[in-house]
Amino acid sequence: MPTPVTIVGAGLGGLTLARVLHVHGIPAAVYEAEPSPSARAQGGMLDIHEHNGQSALRTAGLFQEFRALVLEGREATRALAPDGTVLHDEPDDGTGGRPEVLRGELRRMLLDSLPAGTVRWGHKATGVRALGSGRHEVTFADGTTVTSRLLVGADGAWSRVRPLLSAATPVYSGMSFVETYLFDADTRHPAAAKAVGGGGMFALAPGKGIQAHREDGGTLHTYVALRRSEDWFAAIDFTDATAAGARIAAEFDGWAPELTALITDGETAPVLRPLHTLPAGHRWDRLPGVTLLGDAAHLMVPNGEGANLAMYDGAELGRALAAHPDDPEAALAVYEPAMFARSAAEAEDTVRLHELMFGDDTPYGLIAMFTADGGPVNRGRPGA
Repeated sequence: MPTPVTIVGAGLGGLTLARVLHVHGIPAAVYEAEPSPSARAQGGMLDIHEHNGQSALRTAGLFQEFRALVLEGREATRALAPDGTVLHDEPDDGTGGRPEVLRGELRRMLLDSLPAGTVRWGHKATGVRALGSGRHEVTFADGTTVTSRLLVGADGAWSRVRPLLSAATPVYSGMSFVETYLFDADTRHPAAAKAVGGGGMFALAPGKGIQAHREDGGTLHTYVALRRSEDWFAAIDFTDATAAGARIAAEFDGWAPELTALITDGETAPVLRPLHTLPAGHRWDRLPGVTLLGDAAHLMVPNGEGANLAMYDGAELGRALAAHPDDPEAALAVYEPAMFARSAAEAEDTVRLHELMFGDDTPYGLIAMFTADGGPVNRGRPGA
């Protein structure tokens, strides 16, 4: 009998792992804090990359279902100057390798691929302790517990499982995003809709930027980036949507009105998204019966790879466990070193990308980079 797997967290990485285990007949249970699949919005667009995200979906046997979710034309990318001048405009000609899907639709696809009851909703992990011999006990907010023979922390930045393996905690990166939406923008906000175009748009300056993406139909989803301290953001009352939007927009004084309208005309309350990171190259010594994937293992600032890495982690861990169904330690000895290496490489790339995006030479170094590469840039959206 294969060792059953206890997964904490029903994000994309945890669900991909559960799906690959299901394909191989390995029992798994996923414990998720949210009370239901529809308890909250699941974020915006994700560009799913051939070498990791798409590979993971092939391993999970879900590639065709994924293709049915792709929003055509959304790989188009444009760069604008603060005054609205178009600096770069790359259409989606159908040959790109990073098709765009809505995160919520991708998660729903993964959930639908699992047997009923695999995900145990309303189970918020509050603590984990070792019991010896590779067994661990997870305690939930309602006072219930579960004992695992193999525990996987897929529970994100503030993982409750991570302390079993590492004393590392996320630290503020020095930058935050502020999230806003415009709806039915082609009709109600035509200037902003024209500025964003058919896919993704970014307008950058040192230490700040306005990044937006067209989601389904006329929905424009914007992430405003600002390199400011946590105290600076704490002084803004985000419960007053109008005042908060005006304060954020003031940092872009003199920018084109079709760009600042993405902030000031926002039709949802602006949401603050502080960006945190784990140490670059984060790793741990092998501990029997437990491991991590996704942001729990290698949290980094957005670089277009976060969701892709999490799904790839889940798929690779599932493959390793399928290859060693009766010896999870052998599986983890294969999975962890490879995961450490690829996440460390991505962390290095992320530092370079953010310097190109928000450093002194932005946006020209960034445009030169992806023009030379002949493909669209990672857009740095949270969770991407």
